[in-house]
Amino acid sequence: MGIVLNQSLKNTIITYLGFGIGAINTLYLYPIFLGATYYALTNYILSVANVIMPLFAIGMQNTLVKFYSQYNTDEERSQFLSFTVLFPLLLSIPLIFIGFIFFDDILIFVSKKNPVVKDFIWLIPFIGLCMAYFEIFYAWARVHMHSVFGNFIKEVGLRLFSLVALIGVYYNWITVVDFVYITAGIYFLALLITMAYAFYIKRPSFQIAVPKNAKGLLEYTFYIILSGSVANLLLDGDKIMLNQYMVIENIAYYSIATFIALVISVPSRAMHQIVYPITAKLMHDNKFSELNVLYKKTSINLQVVGGFVMLGIFVNINQLYEIVPKEYSGGILVVFMIGLSKYFDLILGNNNAIIFNTKYYRAVLFLGVFLVVVAISLNAIFIPLYGIMGSAFATLVSITLYSIAKLLFVVKRLHLYPFTKQTLYSLGITFVLFLLFYFWEFPFNPIVAIGLKSVLVTVTYIYINYKFVISVEINEAIDVVIKKLK
Repeated sequence: MGIVLNQSLKNTIITYLGFGIGAINTLYLYPIFLGATYYALTNYILSVANVIMPLFAIGMQNTLVKFYSQYNTDEERSQFLSFTVLFPLLLSIPLIFIGFIFFDDILIFVSKKNPVVKDFIWLIPFIGLCMAYFEIFYAWARVHMHSVFGNFIKEVGLRLFSLVALIGVYYNWITVVDFVYITAGIYFLALLITMAYAFYIKRPSFQIAVPKNAKGLLEYTFYIILSGSVANLLLDGDKIMLNQYMVIENIAYYSIATFIALVISVPSRAMHQIVYPITAKLMHDNKFSELNVLYKKTSINLQVVGGFVMLGIFVNINQLYEIVPKEYSGGILVVFMIGLSKYFDLILGNNNAIIFNTKYYRAVLFLGVFLVVVAISLNAIFIPLYGIMGSAFATLVSITLYSIAKLLFVVKRLHLYPFTKQTLYSLGITFVLFLLFYFWEFPFNPIVAIGLKSVLVTVTYIYINYKFVISVEINEAIDVVIKKLK
């Protein structure tokens, strides 16, 4: 776990730094500087772009990671890298052309409830294409075991540039309308920087050639498009549905709640960047005993770290909502529902990486498509009845069902098991500490109360987990820190 722990730790620190900047933007600057309408509009555009991104990427970011280690010569690798960059661009042209033909119909559909969307609709495919090629060049770096810089751009760079743009709104250097366009420019800039870094790591030698096993590549790519679309629809589909049934300001209220809950998934996002190529290599080499060990380690490590984050959010949620404007305060239940779904997905470890690198991945992907239909249907039922609470409930049900399906697939088909007795101990510790601290509120300023309670939770949680050796790797990391302090 040397390189995994090293780069995962760096990625976790970077990702939390990014979420720290994102918290400033989301909880304070967006609501106050942009207002609910343009905050919601920006979020809606990014959500739709993220949903269509897999269509522009044609799944090549995952295909690159899976198949790169199977090529043995520099010539074969150059052909493969060229293919992963040029093929999506070729197929994006007809997608854009189709969008142009049906532009008026799409415009009427997405803006029938919220006309403000109409003037910015063309930004969606532009940002989607930037996101797609960012992921491809980031994968280019990851297969060469360089995951940190791309993660920095993705998690910190994008939010930092947005912070600067928000400051520009505050000082009237730009308008809120300018900010929406500048956001698109920020994603284009992130693409250029990541592309330059990928080329620095491995100088390209572009060739117009089809790599060997092209049939296998394209077949895998097709299913990965489904996979990416499923994952992104489960992540952002609720915001798209909200735009169809409610005034756009509700997306802003919902976005704050989901941002808070998404912090729980940060450790998984950080570890996934480096674990994915290692998982692909272990499966290619048929080292299933080592893979099973990795599976268990990633599961318990993510459970301990993610459980700590979830606990910190849940016990402070009431004070946290005292800080944001009052009109946003109806999302506490949303935080709990989305947070629990993310926590369950997180404790599955590198489950996704295993599935996407096995020959059985097709069945789970089609199941994912079915669950997206379920999620859309649930949103259509519950949003008109319960608003953003209904959308959160639909997301909780659909993501939980999808996670259970993926877990059962890996257990039944591959006989790999992520859970141990430590899993139950960790669940028990987290639940008991939640009961102990949630109802204990300090009569202070909310920020002071959050700080004080967080310190108490941190000390208690780390001590108990260390004492019971819930995770050997985390205990070893703590020992290293203690040794350095001494």
